[in-house]
Amino acid sequence: MGNIVTTLKRFLSNKNTVTILAVLAGIIVLWFFYNYRVNQAITTVEIPYAIQKIDSGGVIQEENIEYREISISTLDDNDIVTDVSQLIGKYVCVGSSVPTNGFFYQTQICNKLPNSVLDELPEGYYLYALSVNSELTYGNSIRPNSYIDLWMRAITENGQILYGPLVQSIKVLEVRDANNLDISWNSEAGEPAYLLFAVDEELHTVLELSKDVGASIEPVPRTASYTANPGDTILNKDELYSYIMRFHAS
Repeated sequence: MGNIVTTLKRFLSNKNTVTILAVLAGIIVLWFFYNYRVNQAITTVEIPYAIQKIDSGGVIQEENIEYREISISTLDDNDIVTDVSQLIGKYVCVGSSVPTNGFFYQTQICNKLPNSVLDELPEGYYLYALSVNSELTYGNSIRPNSYIDLWMRAITENGQILYGPLVQSIKVLEVRDANNLDISWNSEAGEPAYLLFAVDEELHTVLELSKDVGASIEPVPRTASYTANPGDTILNKDELYSYIMRFHAS
């Protein structure tokens, strides 16, 4: 036994032997690494992809999906969704979209969409919907989070035309179509039909009473700086306001 140990020690202490063993170890490591990379390159998995574009806010349905084989190595540096059960019935997040023949990414998929109207409605405020059309929104150029003015147009009993800003610097919460779909992200939405605002009790009363006097309320967009530096929402209590309240009181 002692002779075997001695012989082994002499063998391992030989510089040539150590060099040969190191080279063999290196070759083995390179072989395993090479095989690992080859297997990664040739091993494929089925990945779901969109057969047609799915816009922001769209629901992902089974008929929107087909499958394509790709190599596992493609998945190393991204968040491609590989399990279709994580897609069906989910939404494409607001501000994103899945192109035709595009893969689905985790960062694009949402379990639900934000209800911005309720989220942004302050305590004690009311939700007010102003009827509009594509022309009144200047070809749908009025967008959510813009600050605009509301002008009133009315004809008095004496034939006098009243026209001017009734409300200044009011924030647009949402733009919806006739089916109450938010057109800023819903791919199925049609032309603009309503602008939604958060209004306090007094403003809500004035806007509702304006209908009784046959007045029309029109949105008037302002500049980008108007939105970027919004002041307080102002109800102009001038001739227009007085006309509404006087008519109602009578």
